[in-house]
Amino acid sequence: MIIRSERTSDSDAITEVTTAAFRTLAVSNHTEQFIINALRVADALTISLVAEMDGQVVGHVAFSPVTISDGSTGWYGLGPVSVWPAYQRQGIGKALINEGLSMLKELDGNGCALVGDPNYYKRFGFRNIPDLVYEGIPQEYFLALAFTENMPRGIVVFHEGFLAKA
Repeated sequence: MIIRSERTSDSDAITEVTTAAFRTLAVSNHTEQFIINALRVADALTISLVAEMDGQVVGHVAFSPVTISDGSTGWYGLGPVSVWPAYQRQGIGKALINEGLSMLKELDGNGCALVGDPNYYKRFGFRNIPDLVYEGIPQEYFLALAFTENMPRGIVVFHEGFLAKA
């Protein structure tokens, strides 16, 4: 498996893997592929990585900037992360996430936030921070990972690309 930065020629493959990965997920609005495209068009994909096996894109992860109401800077949102269903549970998503988090730290990022399954993301160090809120979802599914000692407080807003519907 090779993990590398997204290339322009990968956009269709990323759309396909994202659509397939979220197709049967009950908690999904099935707009993840549109979110990635909207982030790409807005030049808001700070990090966009693919996992490639035998020349085929089998996974993708996106990181984009978030804003926090207390004015904290250098924070990013993780997601969507996608792996072809036939390749899931083989460590591809984990490898993509770990590589992306390492790259954020190299960019002097201060932290990362996401909406997701706490049982999965706690292995990366993400946890629920009561003073950090993403409105509109149950608090236990909003998780954050600080790269420094300073944990922000306030409301987190993901890039407007996350509102994309098509």
